[in-house]
Amino acid sequence: MAQRLALRRLLSFTPRTPRAPLVPHGRAFGTSPGCRSTFNVQDGSDFQDRVVNNPKPVVVDFHAQWCGPCKILGPRLEKMVAKQEGKVLMAKVDIDDHTDLAIEYEVSAVPTVLAMKNGDVVDKFVGIKDEDQLEAFLKKLIGA
Repeated sequence: MAQRLALRRLLSFTPRTPRAPLVPHGRAFGTSPGCRSTFNVQDGSDFQDRVVNNPKPVVVDFHAQWCGPCKILGPRLEKMVAKQEGKVLMAKVDIDDHTDLAIEYEVSAVPTVLAMKNGDVVDKFVGIKDEDQLEAFLKKLIGA
C-alpha cells in the first residue's frame, strides 16, 4: 500500500506528454470543421452557429449520460450519418448541460432527435429506431 502511494506521488510530479485521445476503429474524425460529421454542442451560440445557421441539414441528438436508450441510439445514429458522406451533419446536445436548448426545442423525453434544415425543425422522433428507420429519416431530410 505504501509503495502504491509513493508511486502515485512520484507520477503526479512527473511531467506527462499530452497524448491524442484514442478513437475506436471506424469512427475517426478529422480535426478540421469541414471533415467532422458529428460534433458536441458547446453552448447556445455554438448551437446557433453550427446548427441553426448551417447550410447543410443537421440531425440534432438530444441525449443524457444516464439514459440507456440514448447509449444505444447515439452510436447507431452516428454510423448512419457517417454513411451519408457529409450530406448531413449530427449535433449532440446533452440535456443536463444544455437545459435551455432542451426547453427551447420542447424536449420532454430522451432520446429526442430533430431534423433541421435552414434553421427550421422539419422532422422529429423520440425513442430508439432501427437502422432502416434511421436511414429513411436521413434520406427524407437530405431529399434523396
